[in-house]
Amino acid sequence: MILRSSPTQNPTVWQPVNVVAIHDGAAAPPRRQPHRRSGAQTGRRLADDAVLPAWMRPMVDRLDGATLPRWVLHATPPAPDDARRSAVLMLLANGATGPDLLLTQRSALLRSHAGQPAFPGGALEVGEGPVAAALREASEETGLDPDSVIPAAMLPPMYLRPSRFVVRPVLAHWRTPGPVRPVDPHETDRVVRVPVAELADPAHRGTVVLRPGGDRGLQRELRTPAFDVAGLVVWGFTAGLVDLLLEWGGWAVPWDRDRVLAPAGWPVDARR
Repeated sequence: MILRSSPTQNPTVWQPVNVVAIHDGAAAPPRRQPHRRSGAQTGRRLADDAVLPAWMRPMVDRLDGATLPRWVLHATPPAPDDARRSAVLMLLANGATGPDLLLTQRSALLRSHAGQPAFPGGALEVGEGPVAAALREASEETGLDPDSVIPAAMLPPMYLRPSRFVVRPVLAHWRTPGPVRPVDPHETDRVVRVPVAELADPAHRGTVVLRPGGDRGLQRELRTPAFDVAGLVVWGFTAGLVDLLLEWGGWAVPWDRDRVLAPAGWPVDARR
């Protein structure tokens, strides 16, 4: 799924904050709350404030009952009845310099999305819910101890047409961070913890441009937010989720949407 935000597409105006404040775990509230509804297509709180760090509580409160921004809904087609269900784990921890986010790099040996940065996650097994699936997949990919994680909220589901998956992102707090690593090199190349301050810093932000044609068979140009962090260019669906996380967390600041980034291995003309 391609997620592209712009001042005209996103009806929610977010309050910018100083990136330096993120090192202290601070986050300013947005000027306007996301629209709230009730039902399966909305965000849902999973944990009480008492078990969450202070910087995470406003974000979870905004997610509870919130719908996706209009610009995301515009890029997300309705899911067919036979779409598969999956979940990803958006894991935040208290790092050495403030909140940080767990990301992986998919193995270059995989048949799909090889080498791409991603959140841990995968398909739901029979009888499994999104939270259980996200924790299981994260444990299988990174060696994460599920008991060290507090599921905080679920984002609204999103349909990815290329893979025919309905993805339910699970936002969680890593209350007791432990060692993580690529458990299976055939599935995961790297596991990194990226400070939120780096993700929010405009110097690390840009746009990935997917040109029409080529082996992707695109009919038109598509753009996605991108982040140049930890030796990775995070783009596509994962970058779209990070973009939402920064906005809902009150961490977003203006950035240059005309700055084009390209993942390693892309042709030079993709960087123009």
